[in-house]
Amino acid sequence: MNRRYIEIMDTTLRDGEQTSGVSFSASEKLTIAQLLLQEVKVDRIEVASARVSEGEFQAVKKITEWAKANGFLDKIEVLTFVDGDASINWMLESGARVMNLLTKGSLNHLTHQLKKQPAEHFEDIRKVIELAQASGIDCNVYMEDWSNGMRSSKEYVFQALDFLCTIPIKRILLPDTLGILTPSESYEFVKSIVDRYPNCRFEFHAHNDYDLSVANVMEALRAGAHGLHLTVNGMGERTGNAPLASTIAVLKDFMPEYETSVNEKSLYSVSKLVETFSGIRIPSNKPIVGESVFTQTAGIHADGDKKNNLYFSKLMPERFGRLRSYALGKTSGKANIENNLRDLGITLADADLKKVTQRIIELGDRKEAVTPDDLPYIISDVLDSNAIEEKVVIVNYVLTHSKNLKPSATLQIRFGDEIFEESAQGDGQYDAFMNALKKIYCKKGISLPMLTDYAVRIPPGGKTDALCETIITWEINGKDVKTRGLDSDQTVSAIMATQKMLNLIGVPNEPINHGVVGVWH
Repeated sequence: MNRRYIEIMDTTLRDGEQTSGVSFSASEKLTIAQLLLQEVKVDRIEVASARVSEGEFQAVKKITEWAKANGFLDKIEVLTFVDGDASINWMLESGARVMNLLTKGSLNHLTHQLKKQPAEHFEDIRKVIELAQASGIDCNVYMEDWSNGMRSSKEYVFQALDFLCTIPIKRILLPDTLGILTPSESYEFVKSIVDRYPNCRFEFHAHNDYDLSVANVMEALRAGAHGLHLTVNGMGERTGNAPLASTIAVLKDFMPEYETSVNEKSLYSVSKLVETFSGIRIPSNKPIVGESVFTQTAGIHADGDKKNNLYFSKLMPERFGRLRSYALGKTSGKANIENNLRDLGITLADADLKKVTQRIIELGDRKEAVTPDDLPYIISDVLDSNAIEEKVVIVNYVLTHSKNLKPSATLQIRFGDEIFEESAQGDGQYDAFMNALKKIYCKKGISLPMLTDYAVRIPPGGKTDALCETIITWEINGKDVKTRGLDSDQTVSAIMATQKMLNLIGVPNEPINHGVVGVWH
């Protein structure tokens, strides 16, 4: 197969920075530029608009200095304007040598924004191009609002193209400025131009206002476009631009007649970097780069993967430097949990696996997030609970904490068929709980073991909804005994650990287990 090479120009640092609330620092721009060119290996990058600010000037200067030293200067592009020599002088001072000149691609824009006739505009463009050529600057030309121009003033568009194809420019850039095109229009408009001007080079610049950008890109290529403009994470004004990762995956899997230089394995890393620098969070279900897109949630899917990769597609996570995972929650089945345990090197008996599965489902029903890092804690808690016969049950409790008031607790506990209730205050919620508990045991003539250590562990990640393991050390019969509790709430997990201790020492008025020694998990 003769594959047609498609140039990829990434415009995250220019068009992508027009995302509301986003402003990259000069060092951030340099870092993103280096990653795009060296690791992702796009053909070119558009890094700024001329004459915007001093900060933008310094950012471009940093990028061009690095690019010149590393052989990338011809891949650095800047948006410029039909403003005589003003943009050109800015380019020369910043060190940039490729300009993308913004011209009018619709009669509506020309008439109402510039208030000029086509011939006047064309003459202004010619003068800027001549100045750029004389200054050693290469030129590409944007036809702003080209898509609307093709809909409402096609004669003007062809008049402009008749002119542009006669002057020394490298590429003509066709932007769907307002993201209004349908796939059929993208094909029709691009094809009519490519067929009419076979000696000119055209690139397609899609916006995503109707969520059609990737579909429009596909049709523009079929129509003969020579290059595409994309952004990391689909960043850009309003709803953004055609996303780099999704577009590259689509070309690879559905349009093998085209090839690009992009390294798929670097798409996720550049996505996360831009997410961090921009402050714009990637939706977890965003294709290719979202956190959950390679996660199987339903147990039946995990079971199918285990048996014959039944739920695999061409979108294998390894292509993008990622790994498949199996979610843990209320829809988890035995296969989901087995896959996660296998990754941790843990094997459980069927009976224990069933109990762990049930515990995970219960947590999912409470809308608590469960991660693979939580699994060892859950296993420990479940197997621990199985080892202790529950004769003492904490039936209910209310914990309060108010500003300038001491925390308080009301506790209800059952010994066999008897239920007791007490309230108390303390220095904290757990302290108040223990004081109420001591009142109940005092009535039964029993002193509770001394708490000698209290430790809290949270699995890696540090999320606020992470499961929390509380490990309490008690002095029982001169020995240290540890009990554990697991919950997303630290105080609740401590109460669960305390209930295990109560069952270890036995029901009041029954013989206490004086043989308790060692560590209980």
